[in-house]
Amino acid sequence: MPVSRETEARLDRYVDLLLEWQAKTNLVAPSTLPSLWTRHIADSLQLLTIAPSAKTWADLGSGGGFPGVVLACALAGTPGAMVHLVERNAKKAAFLREALRVTNSPGQVHLSDIGDSVDRITGPVDCVTARAVAPLHQLIGFAEPLVRKGAKALFLKGQDVEAELTEATKYWNIKPQLHSSRTGGHGWIVELDNIERRRQPATAHGTSA
Repeated sequence: MPVSRETEARLDRYVDLLLEWQAKTNLVAPSTLPSLWTRHIADSLQLLTIAPSAKTWADLGSGGGFPGVVLACALAGTPGAMVHLVERNAKKAAFLREALRVTNSPGQVHLSDIGDSVDRITGPVDCVTARAVAPLHQLIGFAEPLVRKGAKALFLKGQDVEAELTEATKYWNIKPQLHSSRTGGHGWIVELDNIERRRQPATAHGTSA
């Protein structure tokens, strides 16, 4: 994924910080460290090719900062850009704040459960995203209030995406657009522009008089 020199410098600082904190806080799976730039950073950056004009992002369950901090690094030179990072783990939230500081990137960390995060995010959101956080049908539920207000949902998923979509359609009326990951493997990006809760059939109890 081609980026500017300024963005590359920010990403370098971010990676250095991540490797430093990784020694004491498990931010990413240790087995993925040798392929950090491809497995995590390029995987995150590709979201910008799907929503190139998006300035305000909400990243649900940011963890070690993928894709949230990476997006913030890439958007640092964009006027009005902001990435909301939602993370329930206090240590990881502290890391996210430090990552935004050392990279001088536009972001705000919300220390909260994902389900409580929507009320904490003020103003319009262009895109809501998540990566390796929860099953798709749960993510859709978390994102629905933001999508209802005009946000696009972009969820990074693995090779089981079809099974997750099948499960999700039990609860939601959706028309997903699937994008094959540019970073190889069996990854996918699920794009949703509209989400509606599926009506569950009413169950009759007792007899009517």
